[in-house]
Amino acid sequence: MGDAGYSEGHAAYYDAMLKTSDREDVDFYVDRAQAADGPVLELACGTGRIYLPMLRAGVDADGIDLSKPALDVLRGKAAEAGLDPSVRQADMADFSVDRAYDLAICPFNAVQHLLSVEEQWAALESVHDALAPGGRFVFDVFVPSFDVICERYGEWQVDERTVDGEPHEVRTRTQLVDEVEQQFAVETEVAGSDGELVVDDEFHLKLLPKREIELLAHLSPFEDWSVAGGFDGGPLEDGEKTQVWTLRA
Repeated sequence: MGDAGYSEGHAAYYDAMLKTSDREDVDFYVDRAQAADGPVLELACGTGRIYLPMLRAGVDADGIDLSKPALDVLRGKAAEAGLDPSVRQADMADFSVDRAYDLAICPFNAVQHLLSVEEQWAALESVHDALAPGGRFVFDVFVPSFDVICERYGEWQVDERTVDGEPHEVRTRTQLVDEVEQQFAVETEVAGSDGELVVDDEFHLKLLPKREIELLAHLSPFEDWSVAGGFDGGPLEDGEKTQVWTLRA
């Protein structure tokens, strides 16, 4: 993948920066992990936002992530909670495993970090190879919205967060950086109460409309696939914000 994953500063502040109040993905993925007939693999497990709840629910789960600082945060949180994580540093576009999984997941738009067709194809092949026959790969990405792109891209979005009892200002800006390749960049800055930046990162991602993912699924080694609009399992219709894909090995 093009980006090296979250920096040490970004990983340390990730949980505080993230808005999760309007997302239903934690329960969605934990429910599917509990229903799996075998072990579960999470790609881009990050600081453990979904991985740790899976462990708390008794799921036999492994995780990979490109960012060592994010995994360090995950391990620290796990130790505080008395959990024993099985995670390692690896690129989801190029990894191998030593056991077969019944379910692989990649939550919260992480698939969009795969910028090229080659990376996307390599990730699908790696996931397929990691699954037992009939195993499933479940991931979600957002539905590109022209209204959001026109109204919000290029503008700084500013919010306040409290971290360890101290106020912090979180600034994010999303911009299209390649219209031909449909790639965008997300800049994130976090400043302490003294104005000093503690996070200053930029990541490049790929817009993924339904038709493009469908074409990738057609060409992939997976047997079949389906897509829902949101985490309630309803149809993907105009106006939905989230695509939830299930590919079966």
